[in-house]
Amino acid sequence: MNVQLSVLCRRLAVAGLVTLSASAAYAQTSLSMWYHGAGNKAEKDILASIIKDFNASQKSWKVQLEEFPQESYNTSVVAAATAGKLPDIMDIDGPIMPNWAWSKYLQPLSLPAGAIDKFLPGTIGHYNGRVYSVGLWDAACAIFARKSVLQEHGIRIPTLDKPWTKSEFDGALVTLQKSGKFQYPIDLGMAWKGEWYSYGFGPFLQSHGGDLLNAATPTANGTLNSKAGMAFGDWWQSVFTRKMTPGTSQDGADRETGFINGKYAMQWNGNWAALPALKKYGSDMLFLPAPDFGKGGKIGGASWQFGVSATSKNAKGANAFIAFSLQDKYMAAFSDAIGLIPSTAAAAAMTKNYAKGGQMEVFFSLAAKQATLRAITPAYPVATREFEKALADIANGAKVADALDTAADAIDTDLKKNNNYR
Repeated sequence: MNVQLSVLCRRLAVAGLVTLSASAAYAQTSLSMWYHGAGNKAEKDILASIIKDFNASQKSWKVQLEEFPQESYNTSVVAAATAGKLPDIMDIDGPIMPNWAWSKYLQPLSLPAGAIDKFLPGTIGHYNGRVYSVGLWDAACAIFARKSVLQEHGIRIPTLDKPWTKSEFDGALVTLQKSGKFQYPIDLGMAWKGEWYSYGFGPFLQSHGGDLLNAATPTANGTLNSKAGMAFGDWWQSVFTRKMTPGTSQDGADRETGFINGKYAMQWNGNWAALPALKKYGSDMLFLPAPDFGKGGKIGGASWQFGVSATSKNAKGANAFIAFSLQDKYMAAFSDAIGLIPSTAAAAAMTKNYAKGGQMEVFFSLAAKQATLRAITPAYPVATREFEKALADIANGAKVADALDTAADAIDTDLKKNNNYR
């Protein structure tokens, strides 16, 4: 009997070891993920559902999410990088990505072949010939207008294939101003500060043939303050001197409601503001392409994207999660929840607003044809700050050449200080 008990105990012990070994074999390695949208419940809920699905889809990895307020997110990432405590996965604002790649916060992605072949160009983050980030959505700007207003004043309704020329756009503004029916013919959104300048107005500079800087050289002098840059600056200042749009002291409430309340004939805004306008004006509402100032109509591209930190010890799992998240159903869910543009046509077809015949279908076409990336350079954080200051100064009456020269010099000083970010 004692012998039998001994054998039984040994068998139970072995079984226990086997069970423990099996448990260890199937234990999931934790992947830390940071994202900037603390407080955005709709966005967080979709992201949480992707994480839940991924964690349940395999036995190797388990993503754990940590949220940060957008205002402090970049600062938190920089501090974590300095301390050597970056997460495995993080989201990145598209134009900032080259700086983070140069700073060695990020490593190139390793995704399955063809995974992003059908993505909108603005949703893919390239740097030095490698892909470092990819996003599940993008945004697009358009001129908000009313069909009845344009027709009443004999103004041609532009199309994506034939946008307004610079002279046509200017003529439309003059005509609407002379009507006396509006406080301003267009609202450009001067109540908004920061990145709105490069995102919203930088494409106007690019359509003139200029840019924040020449990333290939790299230098801002001769590009930002080039002949094309000066032409843009002169046009930009004229919009304010002729009182075609509210100035830098615009009230935020007017920016939000001025077009809907009829104070402004038109408005330069993004798809995130489309639904209230549609609710007010219905079938009379138009979302028009950016004017062609000479080098094609252009709008901003690149929103928040996912990347893998350079210090991650679990890059395989981090890439696996990002690849998993690139499913059309998740992009469609994000779009329906937060209103932004899905990254693929297949995902757009699954949404309420961007499917064929949807109220906001045109924005997908705008993003596909007119979206233009901001200067792809590690110098972008400095360049965008200097561009904002220059445009605000010009709007307030500063000499165009002086403002652009000052900005170009400041950007080049930063480039020199950082050895051109080599």
